[in-house]
Parts: sequence; C-alpha cells; structure tokens
Amino acid sequence: MAGLTANSLLGADDPTPFGLFNAEGTSPFLLIGDHAGSALPKSLEDLGLAPSDLERHIAIDIGVFGLGHALASLLDAPFLHQVYSRLVIDCNRHPARPDAIPAISDHTPIPGNASLDMGARTARTVAIRAPYHAKLSAMLDERQAAGRPTILLSLHSFTPQMDGIARPWDVGVLHSLGETGFAHALRDALAEQSMLNVGDNVPYAMDETDYTVPHHAFARNLPYAEIEVRQDLIGSSDAQATWAGRLSTAAQWAAERTCGS
Repeated sequence: MAGLTANSLLGADDPTPFGLFNAEGTSPFLLIGDHAGSALPKSLEDLGLAPSDLERHIAIDIGVFGLGHALASLLDAPFLHQVYSRLVIDCNRHPARPDAIPAISDHTPIPGNASLDMGARTARTVAIRAPYHAKLSAMLDERQAAGRPTILLSLHSFTPQMDGIARPWDVGVLHSLGETGFAHALRDALAEQSMLNVGDNVPYAMDETDYTVPHHAFARNLPYAEIEVRQDLIGSSDAQATWAGRLSTAAQWAAERTCGS
C-alpha cells in the first residue's frame, strides 16, 4: 500500500471520488456530505478491517447518504457527497493532520493506515480528497459568477455513545466564524420543535479540526450550518424522510429570516 501513487490508487472499476445529486437544483441551498460514502479503493482491499467495522460510524456517517438525497429533493438543492470512506481520507480535515488518515479510530486500529509514508498519504489526497473539494469550489464559483445566492449546509451524523458516555441530543447545529446568522436561526427553528433535544455546537464544536465549512464558506462570506443528526434516528429510509422534512422546514424558515430567501 505504501508504494501506491495517485494514478494507481483508483482503478477503472473504482467509483469516482464524489457523487452529485440534483445538480440543477434551483434553491439557494447547497448540501454536502463529507462522510456520506463507505467505498474503499480496490487497491487498499479492506484496510485490514472486518466487514462489520466498515459499517460503523468510524467508516461512514450513517444515514447521511439517504438523508442528503431526501433533503435535496425537498429543498430542490444539489447534494455533493464524498463516495469513499472517511477511513481512506477524511475530507473534513486538512490533509496534513494525522487524523486525516487515522491509524486508530474510536479505539479500533486501522491496519491499512498504519505507518503510511508521505507518498501514500499524498496519493489519497490527490486521487480522492482533491477532486471532491475542487468540485465544491467550482460549484460555488459558478453560483457566485451567476449571481446566485448560496447557503451551504454540511450534513453529518454522530454515534449515540462515545467512550461510554451517552449523547442525548437528537441534532446539533455547528457554527464558528463568518456568517453565523443562518446557523443560529436554524438552531432556534429546530428548538421550536418541542420533541427535539437540539444542541448548540454539540456533540462537536466547529473548531480548527474542521476543514470544509471554514475553507469554503468563511472565505466567501456564505451563510452556512453544519448539521449533526444522531445516527440511530436516521437509520432507515422512513426515518431519513422524516428528518429531511424537519430540516427542510427549519432551513427554509431560517433562510427567510436571515437571507431573504
């Protein structure tokens, strides 16, 4: 594995590094899923993991693929998502960070990621991470050139328990710098739904570990929100449709009050 180059990492039978659903969506929303996929390049085999590990939260944001498609349909928005597992390379991390290609994730060793040389890390960055971010940049540039407003919604999901500690929130809205008004309004709109336990920058806070939203939204002064839904709540297509409805209603309410959309 250490000797693979960017040209040899992905073969003819491997999928492209990103998927794009509803590319012609007309709303101001642009949805992204950094961790929506679970594919592995054939050249990396199974990274030394059991099949069950590749279905866990360490490998994929469970439920986001279906949630993103359902929400994109309701909002008439494009949904750009990563196809490959976050264990191959985490597209929401700067590639120089050690956790961009973790050797251990939630106490589980990842043998195929151990002791990678710089060439192997670069191959994954060039073949998988770079095309995803280049596509997102191009879409944002095209929308700006056309005078189209954009609200960037980054979709994630979180495991109900971490390190033996229960995480009671149903959904969290993450934000940091830049145009935070939409994220605050989205948080408040979700909190109006009395059955929901809504977290503000929990179970994660947007900080220096995040890459995608800070890199793409802050520099362009775009309204944005990073949404984290608890994974056990979006494990089926019916549950994903239910949550897409909740998020669609809240997002449109927040956009009307902060972005004039």
